[in-house]
Amino acid sequence: MDYKMNLTQEELDILNGSKGETMAKVMKTLVLYGDAFDATKMVPVTSDKGHLVTSFGLKVMAPVYDLMNKLIEGGAISTQKFSVDPKPLDPKVPANFLQKLIFNKFMYSMQNMYDGQLSKLGLIDDKAYTCTCYMDEVGNVPKKGDILSWAESSAVVYANSVLGARCNRNSGIIELFGSILGKVPYFGLLTDEGRKATWIVEVKTSKKPEAQILGSAIGMKVMEDVPFVKGLDKWIGTELNGDTKAYLKDFGAATASNGAVGLYHIENLTPEAVESGADLIAENAQVYVIDDAELERVKNGYPVMWKNKDATPKLCFVGCPHLSYAQLIEWTDKVVDGLKKNGLKKVSIPTVFTAAPGVIEEFEKTPYAAKLKETGVVLSYICPLMYMNNPLCKKMPVITNSNKLRTYTTSRYYTSDEILNIITSKEAK
Repeated sequence: MDYKMNLTQEELDILNGSKGETMAKVMKTLVLYGDAFDATKMVPVTSDKGHLVTSFGLKVMAPVYDLMNKLIEGGAISTQKFSVDPKPLDPKVPANFLQKLIFNKFMYSMQNMYDGQLSKLGLIDDKAYTCTCYMDEVGNVPKKGDILSWAESSAVVYANSVLGARCNRNSGIIELFGSILGKVPYFGLLTDEGRKATWIVEVKTSKKPEAQILGSAIGMKVMEDVPFVKGLDKWIGTELNGDTKAYLKDFGAATASNGAVGLYHIENLTPEAVESGADLIAENAQVYVIDDAELERVKNGYPVMWKNKDATPKLCFVGCPHLSYAQLIEWTDKVVDGLKKNGLKKVSIPTVFTAAPGVIEEFEKTPYAAKLKETGVVLSYICPLMYMNNPLCKKMPVITNSNKLRTYTTSRYYTSDEILNIITSKEAK
């Protein structure tokens, strides 16, 4: 079979079975994938660790489990240890008897078996389940210029933009194949040309824009293109500190889920924008101006998927993507202060904060953990999106400050300030 990209002799040998039939199939899949996107060659994956998006043991994913078994039996194990997206289940998270029955007996009945497969393939450990693998507490932080083989959209856009690594928006399983082979096709966001901005976004708001709404607006406008954002540094500064990284984490997740952004540049802030400035902007780039009215228009356009739009919320999720350590502390302070202000001891509706197991472990070493527990907030490692995939949960009036969760589920979006007011008020609205 003829392939379009230039392959080395070693790569051709692998295709022809030098490392076994299973590895030959892995190579062939990646070559065909690269050819579909006009990749010119294969390049080495240089990051220390990989990441998988498929973390959930859905009963209907039998073909995936069969594939994993064939990889294990064929000795096609990941060349990198890897983290994986959050687990779908946690007994601490509120669920009624029927919901738990559907979760455990019908939806995620293969979870334990699948966890075993992931361990054999190269999972870092049982704390490596998170969509924010790049947190220091998790330990999967790519270096600038590293070539990755990831698929989780919020992690890809963060790694590309905030860390200056290089990764395409791959599909699930393809990411694993790249980690197994240790190579990926060279195209798109791996190339200098593919990282140039074809949109200039001018932020002209009168106050710091909500990260989730700003990201949503940009994602829906530019779709899969690369935006160069001007004027945001006025509100979030020019230093990549903890607060700024947390803002960009949530901003990027919204660009990636409400659109298909895999890379953004923030003027005077993100690594490549600091280094190259306007040289990153392609010729004839389109311009998108975002002011207060535009953000309000975008927010007001979000559909409410509840059957009864006036229903009292039954559950609140904060942390999609997972919260950072600093965000957990900030949210704890705000909830404690909000409850005290309104004369309450516990949140008015069941509320779940989610974070990576490693982040939770560090947080629980602090006095804040006891304070948060006293408020009635549940701290969990799960994926809220996977929780909401339960048919019974879809019918619940769930609220969130996550644009990603809003986009993929029936949950209703509110800003962080609005969420805080709802969960700390005497009457949830």
